[in-house]
Amino acid sequence: MTEPPRPPHGPVVHDWAVGPLPGTDFDPVPYRLLHEEPVARIRLPHGEGHAWLVTRYEDVKLVSADARLSRALTVGRPITSTTPHTLAPAGGVGRADPPDHTRLRRLIAPTFGRRRITELREHTRQAAEARARVLLDTGPPADLADDFVGPLSATVVAELLGVPAADLGRVDTWRAGLLAHDTTAAAGESVKRQIAGYFADLARHRADHPADDLVSELAAARATGALSTPELVSMAVMLTLNGLDAVRNIVATMAYLLLTHPGQTARLRARPAGLPRAVDELLRFIPQRNGVGMPRIATADIEVGGVTIPEGDAVYVFYPAANRDPAVFTDPDRLDLDRDEGPHLAFGHGAHYCAGAQLARLEAEIMLGTLLQHFPGLALARPADTIAWRTGSVNRGPEHLPVTW
Repeated sequence: MTEPPRPPHGPVVHDWAVGPLPGTDFDPVPYRLLHEEPVARIRLPHGEGHAWLVTRYEDVKLVSADARLSRALTVGRPITSTTPHTLAPAGGVGRADPPDHTRLRRLIAPTFGRRRITELREHTRQAAEARARVLLDTGPPADLADDFVGPLSATVVAELLGVPAADLGRVDTWRAGLLAHDTTAAAGESVKRQIAGYFADLARHRADHPADDLVSELAAARATGALSTPELVSMAVMLTLNGLDAVRNIVATMAYLLLTHPGQTARLRARPAGLPRAVDELLRFIPQRNGVGMPRIATADIEVGGVTIPEGDAVYVFYPAANRDPAVFTDPDRLDLDRDEGPHLAFGHGAHYCAGAQLARLEAEIMLGTLLQHFPGLALARPADTIAWRTGSVNRGPEHLPVTW
């Protein structure tokens, strides 16, 4: 990171290169800013100009919930960013403000209601048990990321959306292209057109042949005029990316942390009722992504942490840094599976709080619980410092997680 001389028109702009990081190491740039300059100006590898980065817990909550900060106004602006292309499509739920955002979130709320979550919990539990039996029958070694977590997360998202199993390979290829840091703007737009066309076709098919899945529900809502095709596609893509990539990476990282903290894991194995608390601590501790997510645009001068962010400026929040705020969490850089402190912000805050948070937590609890129950001798099959981690991608996680038992 370089720090150019302080310009006469405002505070210094910090260059944040967002380079690859090993394991669960925390990015030094947002970490330093959390402690030294919690509302700071940054410049990322792509886009133009600068943006504000907010890292402190209470400030992050304030920005995330302030209606004067708009996602919709980011459309068409070359805002400094981690990737050369914008992940969230214009007109979709990720770049919408109320009342449009409220309308769209209400449409998918039944998907995560009690009946569907109960069904998905049982489906996920059965799939995890079956996958565990395959591993046990085959014998060690195995790759937890590719042989257990990845296939299970793909199965759950396919069940939720109604994506045929035969199509998951294509969808996963698009997923990799969208989330790669080196995907050019033109290539990113091409991938988005392909995945948009796929879900538009799937929605047309489900309109004529409905099933008990989210795409069928969205297709029915579109037929009534409750949402448009771009909005339908945006929600399907958002949930697909989270299910295939974010869940896979974070649960694999959780397994890695359990395997590298054997004392805490032994206590958890002896008290399985503590698993939900442990999952929340893992969510708090893990720096889930490389760089930042979606920015917002200030529609007025806004004071954050004693700093005035001018109207029209772009603002990012960094949830992993907020989860390490020492004003909220005791000894925040230490993993403590028995921790019982303020709620983490791993799923965001405010109107754009992750729609699939409950499902992601459910998947993590079932997958980790299954491993703890059926593999009492589970251990890394190679030294922890030789595990390869994904680079050049939005979400962080192990490339592979070789284990034995």
